[in-house]
Amino acid sequence: MIYHAYQTWSDLMQPARMFARLGAQPIGEAWPDLSGNGALARMRAAAEVFARLALTHRRPDYGITTVTIGGREIGVHEEPALRTPFGTLLHFRKDADVVQPRVLLVAPLSGHFATLLRGTVRTLLLDHDVFVTDWHNVRDVPLWHGAFGLDDYVDHLMRFMRVLGPGAHMVAVCQPTVAALAATALMAEDGDPAQPRTLTLMAGPIDTRVNPTEVNALATSRSIEWFERTLIGVVPWRHAGAMRRVYPGFLQIAGFMSMNLDRHAKAFVDLFHHIVDGDTARADTIRTFYEEYFAMMDLPAEFYLETVERVFQRFDLPLGRLTWRGHPVDPAAIRRPSLLTIEGEKDDICAVGQTLAAQDLCAAVRPYRRRHHVQTGVGHYGVFNGRRWERQIYPILRDFVFFGA
Repeated sequence: MIYHAYQTWSDLMQPARMFARLGAQPIGEAWPDLSGNGALARMRAAAEVFARLALTHRRPDYGITTVTIGGREIGVHEEPALRTPFGTLLHFRKDADVVQPRVLLVAPLSGHFATLLRGTVRTLLLDHDVFVTDWHNVRDVPLWHGAFGLDDYVDHLMRFMRVLGPGAHMVAVCQPTVAALAATALMAEDGDPAQPRTLTLMAGPIDTRVNPTEVNALATSRSIEWFERTLIGVVPWRHAGAMRRVYPGFLQIAGFMSMNLDRHAKAFVDLFHHIVDGDTARADTIRTFYEEYFAMMDLPAEFYLETVERVFQRFDLPLGRLTWRGHPVDPAAIRRPSLLTIEGEKDDICAVGQTLAAQDLCAAVRPYRRRHHVQTGVGHYGVFNGRRWERQIYPILRDFVFFGA
């Protein structure tokens, strides 16, 4: 019922938002500089803010068409290297015969599209041959393709690494650090030649018993039966994934926003004032962020519930109880790959220490092939996007990929 209630509300609001968009556009075209006309400026600002307070299920574009290397602007093209019903291994191919380390960037499956890592991709492209796990919105995946759980996620990572081939690197951001560590351990145990040369885990929930955050407290405050009964919906008939059980993306985004509600409210108040004042640059910054932030995807119910239970409630990985298809996952099997863990000092989603826990779990990795970095002054998002990511964190990751420690 929860999904159908949301869909009904969204459908009812759609005409109002459409009229708001249509109303704001003619005003802007007739009077592009509204700074001297307070009434018209406020009308346009109010209409636009109302229109933008809406969620969408459409994946935004990455918008990466060029990269500058050695003073040369080189074209970049998105090409699927492998496609499954649940995700695409997306390759950002460069129009240049340049040999760079192959990197699999593992994106979260957590309510936002992989395009949330656009800034991460853009920076990595300077020195790397980049592939991304571009997960599909499961409300568009027909039910006959079956379920998708945590084990399936690990399957995809191992399969994607084999497409990249020996000598490639893996960089996991946030939620999938657990799956990335599991995939690496399984490949290492099998002596798989495609196991990553380096493994970088960024701001992820390896051990959520350490410095638990509000997110961790919520996960342990209820039983897994409560999560299934209360938060799992069914995709309506109008979509390709009709009748698939999902954790709706709108619930995840609502949860994220509630953690910093004052900040989000202030952003839209600021957007209103920037539009009124004709401050296009600042208004565009807010517009760009929320166009991405409000683009949501549904999660397979199996994946969501297993992640909550196995990662956030039972702590299977740090307690040595994590399995894949019934097979124990042993991080101590990792010997060849070098390990880098990165955390943000002000991270209120994956607190300091939770990702660091991977260092102790990977006991067989030689000390000189490990590194840990805590970035001061950044929260969760700042670990993989923004100025400090580009200027302080990325150089560490780049050197680690090139030199292994």
